[in-house]
Amino acid sequence: MTPTIAVTGSTGAVGGAVAALLTDSGTPLRLLVRDVGRAPTIPNSDVAQCSYGDPDASTEALRGVDVLFMVSGAESATRLDEHRTFVDAAAAAGVRHVVYTSFFGAAPDATFTLARDHFHTEQHIAASGMDHTFLRDNFYADVMEHFAGEDGVIRGPAGDGRVSLVARADVARVAAAVLTDPASHVGAYDLTGPEALTMAEVAAAIAGVRGRAVTFHDETLEEAYASRAQWNAPEWQNDAWVSTYTAIASGELRRVSEDVERVTGRRAMTLREVTLAESSPHIESAQHRKRSRHSVAATGIRG
Repeated sequence: MTPTIAVTGSTGAVGGAVAALLTDSGTPLRLLVRDVGRAPTIPNSDVAQCSYGDPDASTEALRGVDVLFMVSGAESATRLDEHRTFVDAAAAAGVRHVVYTSFFGAAPDATFTLARDHFHTEQHIAASGMDHTFLRDNFYADVMEHFAGEDGVIRGPAGDGRVSLVARADVARVAAAVLTDPASHVGAYDLTGPEALTMAEVAAAIAGVRGRAVTFHDETLEEAYASRAQWNAPEWQNDAWVSTYTAIASGELRRVSEDVERVTGRRAMTLREVTLAESSPHIESAQHRKRSRHSVAATGIRG
C-alpha cells in the first residue's frame, strides 16, 4: 500500500513547494491547514483543518497518515508547547515517520535564540518513538533582501561573521526526496548553500542583481536593540531578531554542507542564483515592511 503523506504549511513557501513536488510521485497527500479556504489545489490530495495547539483536531486530521512533513510553526512565545502538542497528536494518530524543518546548529545554548526551540522540538520528536528526519535549514537566502530598510541598508550586529544561506527551493527538493523514501533518510541533514558569506557580501550580491544600492551596517548590540524598539515587540522577539545577526557573528552558521546535493543530486543554489530567480520585490505595505525587515519567521527565514 502506498503510504499517505501529510504536509503542513502548504499555504506557505516551503510547504507549498513540497506539496507541488509530491504531485508527480503519485503518493496520496493530506494537506493540513488552519484555514481550509486557503488550501492550494493539489491533485490526489485531501484537506484537513487543524492547528498545532489543538490536540483533538490534530489527532483526527492525522489518522491514517504514515509520513508527516512538519514545518515549524510561526514565531510565538508558545511555539515550543504547540510543537510538543502536535508531535504528541501525531504519535497518538499512528504516524510512523516525521520529517521536521529544524534549524542549522539547533542546540540548547545556540546563539540564535529560536534555534533552542528547534533543539527541544527535535528532542520531543526523538522521544516519541516515531522515526524521524530533521532538516536543519540555515537562514533562507530568498528573503535576505527584505532585511534592508527603505534606505537599502541591512542593519545588525553580524560583524565579519559568515552564513551559509540556503534556498527554500533546495529545502523543498530535499524534503520531497525524503518524504517519498523516508526509511532511507532516518537521521538529520544540514541544509546550506554552497558558500558562506558575510553580511557585507550578502548586501553586495543583492545590489549586483537588483542594480540598486544595498549595503550592510554593523550595529553594536545597543544600537540593534535601540533600532528595533520602535516595533514595541516583546522581549523574546527582540532577542530573536538581534540574535539572527549575533549568531552569524559567532561563526556558528558559517559551515557549508553538501547534504542538499547528497540527497537531491543537484548543487545547492547560490545567493545570486536565488535572487536572480526571484522576481523583483513588489511594493509592500508598511506593516509588512516592519515585520520583514527584522523578523525571522515573518519573512520566511528559518526561525
